[in-house]
Parts: sequence; C-alpha cells; structure tokens
Amino acid sequence: MTEKEKMIAGKAYLAYGEELTNERMRAKELVYRFNSLPPTQQEEKNSILLRLFGKLGEGFWIEAPFRCDYGYNIQAGKNLYINYNCVILDCSPVTIGDNVMFGPNVSLFAAGHPIHPQPRTAGWEYGRPITIGSRVWIGGNTVVNPGVTIGENSVIGAGSVVTKDIPANVIAVGNPCRVLRPITEEDKQYYYKKLLLETE
Repeated sequence: MTEKEKMIAGKAYLAYGEELTNERMRAKELVYRFNSLPPTQQEEKNSILLRLFGKLGEGFWIEAPFRCDYGYNIQAGKNLYINYNCVILDCSPVTIGDNVMFGPNVSLFAAGHPIHPQPRTAGWEYGRPITIGSRVWIGGNTVVNPGVTIGENSVIGAGSVVTKDIPANVIAVGNPCRVLRPITEEDKQYYYKKLLLETE
C-alpha cells in the first residue's frame, strides 16, 4: 500500500513522501490563489474552489481566507456557506450535507497523531472521517475532531470542541461539546431567544 492509500483507508501513514507532499503543495497553491484574489473576482475564486474540492454543490459561498490540506477529500452539497478563517484538515474524507453554515474560525480536523511521543516524533499520523449532516449550523470558533458525525439540522454553539458524535435535531455546546436540548417546533417562531420572527 502507498502512504496515500493508507491515509485514505484510515491506517497509520507517513505524510512526507513525494506523492502526498506534492498533493499538499497543489492544494496550497490553489488556496493561495483563492485567498489572494480581490473579492470582485468571485467567478475566478469559485473556479479555483471547484478545482480544489472533491465535490462542491451549487450555490456555495466561501469567504477568504480558507485553508485545507488536500481539498480532494472534501465533499459538500448545495448551498454551503463558510465564513472567514475556516481550516479543514482533510487527510480523511470530510463530508458536508446541503444547506450547511459555518461561522468564522471553524476548524474541522480529520487528522490525528499518536499519543505516545516516539511514533509521533517518527512522523506517523492518521485520519478519521468527519461527517456534517444537512442543515447544520456550526457556530464560530468551533473545533470538530477526527471521526465525528454531526446529525442533520443540529446547531453547534460558538466556541465548542466537538469530540464525540452529535445526534440530529439538537442544540449542542461546550468543551467538550454536549447536547443542551432538542430543537422543537416552538423554535420555529423565534429568531433569537424569545424574539418573534415576523415573516409578513
């Protein structure tokens, strides 16, 4: 198995061989171009993102700056919104559903390193997939750790560190992130706390 094949399979691998180094450099070049373009050149920025991501659905908007390791391991559905300073370490698949929103400074870390210093110093690392369900909102300054799934419709409060799976249809917050309560039909009538959403 090549180091890339080990990486994709979730096995321990060494990241600094020629193949993976070249692929990270390709992503860095594309990310650099995306982040360096003026905001008026949105069509060109979007073209770069379509080359970078493994899959990117219609209606996406990603604010610069954005960072990732490889890009091709990121698959996102339609109407994705990512705010400033997002970092996705995608040595393992990162799957994002439809109508997902990220606040500023959200980090998805599919990468990990051994706990013991000897294999870690020797350069071994690993990846575990991250899955974000459709219609999820992740608040600013949130970190999602390797192997985590966040269920559809859930809201992750700002500043959370998500170390374990979060079910669908809940509000979860904290470090470590825990379920606060379910999202209910009553929530539909409010836009913030108990402030009524007047849609007419």
